[in-house]
Amino acid sequence: MESQSRADEEGSSPLLSPDNDIETEGGDGDSHGSSATIVVVLSTLVAVLGSYVFGCAIGFSSPAQSGILDDLGLSLAQYSLFGSIMTIGAMLGALMSGKIADFFGRKITMGFAELFTIAGWLAIVFSKVLSSFVCICFILDELTKLKSGSSAWTLDTGRLLKGFGIGLLSYMVPVYIAEITPKNLRGAFTAVNQLMICCGSSVMFLVGNVFTWRTLAWIGAIPCLLQLVGLFFIPESPRWLAKMGQWEYSKAALQRLRGDNADISEEAAEIREYTQSLGQLSDSRMIDLFQRKYARSLTVGVGLMVLQQFGGVNSIAYYASFIFSSAGFSSRAGTTAMVFIQVPMTLLGVLLMDKSGRRLLLMVSAAGTCLGCFLIGLSFLLQDLQLWKSSPLLALGGVLVFTGFFSLGMGGIPWVIMSEIFPINVKGVAGSLVTVVNWFGTWIISYSFNFLMQWSSEGTFFIFSAVGGFTILFVVKLVPETKGRTLEEIQMRTEK
Repeated sequence: MESQSRADEEGSSPLLSPDNDIETEGGDGDSHGSSATIVVVLSTLVAVLGSYVFGCAIGFSSPAQSGILDDLGLSLAQYSLFGSIMTIGAMLGALMSGKIADFFGRKITMGFAELFTIAGWLAIVFSKVLSSFVCICFILDELTKLKSGSSAWTLDTGRLLKGFGIGLLSYMVPVYIAEITPKNLRGAFTAVNQLMICCGSSVMFLVGNVFTWRTLAWIGAIPCLLQLVGLFFIPESPRWLAKMGQWEYSKAALQRLRGDNADISEEAAEIREYTQSLGQLSDSRMIDLFQRKYARSLTVGVGLMVLQQFGGVNSIAYYASFIFSSAGFSSRAGTTAMVFIQVPMTLLGVLLMDKSGRRLLLMVSAAGTCLGCFLIGLSFLLQDLQLWKSSPLLALGGVLVFTGFFSLGMGGIPWVIMSEIFPINVKGVAGSLVTVVNWFGTWIISYSFNFLMQWSSEGTFFIFSAVGGFTILFVVKLVPETKGRTLEEIQMRTEK
């Protein structure tokens, strides 16, 4: 095929490999390297409202804890279940996300996800009312005994529904953005996903210092409604439309995204030709992923998610308050310091994404997380040996170093690469698998962290540090540089 031979001539050097950085930059004059139109910016902003919802759901439980325990009379064990059950819902949502997105489309899937998150927030807001309604169904002498249990039940249901919604969104948002943006802007625009997650969790924590937990839940529902409304004003992914055989709609969506006066003939032809070449494989199953031609894409996608989670990010987040307390800082001041580091560093990562490339940012980010965990582990070791009275300051520095460097690349780039490397015919099942792996890793680390800390505080963080060091080697050996390539070019080369 003409586009195939053209791609082979342009990339006649070996297949896209870690050792061959892509030199093609946006703005090189071709029709793919176009500027950001108002429609692309608007569509991205609407999509990343889902990322903001994701961040709000994550950031809600910490500032809401004391208020919920006092108002509803929950035990600490009940609240722990409330905090962790969202991960279960997210795994279920992630498991179904690919099939739902492939069948109904990207926009409908995001809207479907927001219906679940809104229902979840409402269940939390009205948990006491709902629990009282449930209680009147029982005889009076059982009322007192069931009251706190039914409150916990409605809270858990709400948290589970939210988890299902963000499980869908965590896959769908980066995929949609990657499919609508020009190749020279794709990395930065997709990385806004992580920036908005960071902003959502940060705003929840800061606002939670002022408002009650019910008000916080109402605030969390606002971006859900905004995205639902915004979805009516943005186009569907032209690549999904092409996959469904809706060529005219695909071309119209692409024209709208690139601008009325843009020449989209080459990009539209490439999308159509590549999609047609995969048409016979359109009904993909999970087992189809384990073919040799997808081995590298699958290894990179799953590997980055495993290394992201087992590098200790959720452990740092959950354990930060204790570390700050041991360092002589209030948990509120310490977490605020984390906010002032992670938001600018995430923004810096967005700005550098399409300049330095994915691989360099990943290696720098992994090196920083390795150093941060090493400093935390060293501080615990010095405390145990009573060798340095200022070791808590070392722990504080380690947390801030980890937070900053994780936000720079490891937080967002795995999602960017996941959205780029899988062909359209397996993107649904592959994306589901990768997202489930991410959430399953979150659950494993969240569940096992306290046991690891009982075993050895310093040993736990030294293990996380070692994972950060291994991540650097993984990126050097396996992760391709994808900046400056169309999705079709990336996928044709990773299949070879």
